[in-house]
Amino acid sequence: MTAVPAPTPGRELSNPPADGISNLRFSNHSDHLLVSSWDKSVRLYDASANALRGEFMHGGPVLDCCFHDDSSGFSAGADNTVRRLVFSYNKEDILGRHDAPVRCIEYSYAAGQLITGSWDKTLKCWDPRGASGQERTLVGTYPQPERVYSLSLVGHRLVVATAGRHVNVYDLRNMSQPEQRRESSLKYQTRCVRCYPNGTGYALSSVEGRVAMEFFDPSESSQAKKYAFKCHRKSEAGRDIVYPVNAIAFHPVYGTFATGGCDGYVNVWDGNNKKRLYQYSKYPTSVAALSFSRDGRLLAVASSYTFEEGDKPHEPDAIYVRSVNEIEVKPKPKVYPNTPA
Repeated sequence: MTAVPAPTPGRELSNPPADGISNLRFSNHSDHLLVSSWDKSVRLYDASANALRGEFMHGGPVLDCCFHDDSSGFSAGADNTVRRLVFSYNKEDILGRHDAPVRCIEYSYAAGQLITGSWDKTLKCWDPRGASGQERTLVGTYPQPERVYSLSLVGHRLVVATAGRHVNVYDLRNMSQPEQRRESSLKYQTRCVRCYPNGTGYALSSVEGRVAMEFFDPSESSQAKKYAFKCHRKSEAGRDIVYPVNAIAFHPVYGTFATGGCDGYVNVWDGNNKKRLYQYSKYPTSVAALSFSRDGRLLAVASSYTFEEGDKPHEPDAIYVRSVNEIEVKPKPKVYPNTPA
């Protein structure tokens, strides 16, 4: 009998950040991976070659990052700054500032704008084509009901999740007011929001081991399709132990999605058929962030303690890049019972 090899968590990238990983993202054009960290750095890796291609040091922890194109990106700093990073020249400049730490950052290819969300309870839109400096690049500032925790874009739609369980949905072509003002259907604090690749809605996760599947169309028939499900939990001695769901990432080809939790697990779900497709073997510590590559062949996993239990000894922060097998992410066809003739 042949021994079954132990499942690997994926290839571990060398030169990982020295502190908590706040986010990681694959480029839309290559297997380059951008990683922001509490160690005040943004790192650029070539995930296929397992090589560190660039590193940018900031004045404080970096809470988020995103690509502009393959040669440049942006970062969101706890020092209240929004920075542009130019990889080829290894240089950076400050696009502008918020009045409190900048929690999230997204670049809209549809609008040609950068969107930032901050704990100062505002959203700001920037035109990075303008010369550097706040006066020349700031397009608008939009007050939010609370501190911004997560942002997601699909086409011209922007979803903003804040403290106090508020969710605002905007059309980037008319930011004067939200298209929809909603409340999270989950009872606890929002951790992550991600739009469906097909543009019909969004998935939202909370600190209490739950994900909600929501739809933009306000009609009764569409709203009847929304649901929520429990995940990232375990039973121990008759007690339910519940973990925050830190990350959601949609597969670019199949529209299925992965979730990562403080239990160290990554699960893959088929939202349409309400089924779990796969669970990867446990990571050394909390899964802080997830990203699929542009073709869905790779999944980057940040194994990084998120301090949900306070300061305690924990495994070192690490980035794993795993090859994705189709069976893990492809929806299974529905099986209908044979109907008698």
